[in-house]
Amino acid sequence: MAGKSGREISAVPEGGLKEKLLTWEGALILIFVAVNILGVIISPVYNATNVLREMPKYLAEAFMVFGMGYILVLGDIDISVGSIVCLSATMACFAGNAGLPFGVVVLVCVLTGLCCGMFNGLIATKFTELPTMIVTLGTQIVFRGIAEVSLGSGGSISMQNTEGLSLIAKKIGPFPISFFVLLIFAIVFITLLSKTTFGRKLYAIGSNQTAAKYAGINVQGSRFFCFSLLGFLSGVSALFLLSTLYGANTTTGNGFEMEVIAMCVFGGIATTGGKGNLIGGFIAAFIIFCLKIALGQRNINTQLILVIIGLMLIVSVVIPGLGSYFGAKKKSTTK
Repeated sequence: MAGKSGREISAVPEGGLKEKLLTWEGALILIFVAVNILGVIISPVYNATNVLREMPKYLAEAFMVFGMGYILVLGDIDISVGSIVCLSATMACFAGNAGLPFGVVVLVCVLTGLCCGMFNGLIATKFTELPTMIVTLGTQIVFRGIAEVSLGSGGSISMQNTEGLSLIAKKIGPFPISFFVLLIFAIVFITLLSKTTFGRKLYAIGSNQTAAKYAGINVQGSRFFCFSLLGFLSGVSALFLLSTLYGANTTTGNGFEMEVIAMCVFGGIATTGGKGNLIGGFIAAFIIFCLKIALGQRNINTQLILVIIGLMLIVSVVIPGLGSYFGAKKKSTTK
């Protein structure tokens, strides 16, 4: 099926090993290896043990890659996720400090995220003439504003009883529990997008909403579900972030939205909708994590790290465009 951008959406997996190595996902694996080699070269303390020790504070963001990937495949965007993480973590801290059982604290955290996502989805689907960038820009301010008002003049809150958070911060061997949970989520959401009818519907919607609607697909229902899902995953992200921070403040989750979008786009998911897959986004997340850890161990300025990630993102967007340009130029010269 051809989309509005002229891309083809194939229902049949392509090629063998050689073809897979020549895909963007294959290139990402090579980049991942190169980043780790670079880390070993520039930092004397960059090794598997130290990377796994620092990894938990970065893994929380990766949970949102799956939901953001779905949103981008639809041709939408959500820039409120950082604020949802902040609000979810804040509400969880209040619940924990009120003496509620840890199971309830977990529910408060993920349900806060889910409610925020549903609110985004409700506005986006009821007022379809509004760009989702504007909708989520507004809710980004609202959600963080609620968190800031709740936190009061101190601007921060610490979890008094950290016993439950310590449980989910534990490790199984050298790997943090969050790593295994993330793998389970990856298998579920990658399979759902790439191997099911629901996933094909999302690609169809992202390629051409009008055509998808006339094909009998519940376009707005699918959009509402994906915004709600991203909100839920933001709550999950907040929970695992709490297991490393044991508290929240007004800056919690700052910049998460841009980093998660960068992971998805660097992974090959088009912001125009209808193209890309979560495997690339998942690999890209670990590339960025390893790069941040390696550069951080060299005490390189945080802002410079962001510049490097931004340049990587620009390159990943420009390369496909250059390929199309030179391909079209070659065809025109052969005529």
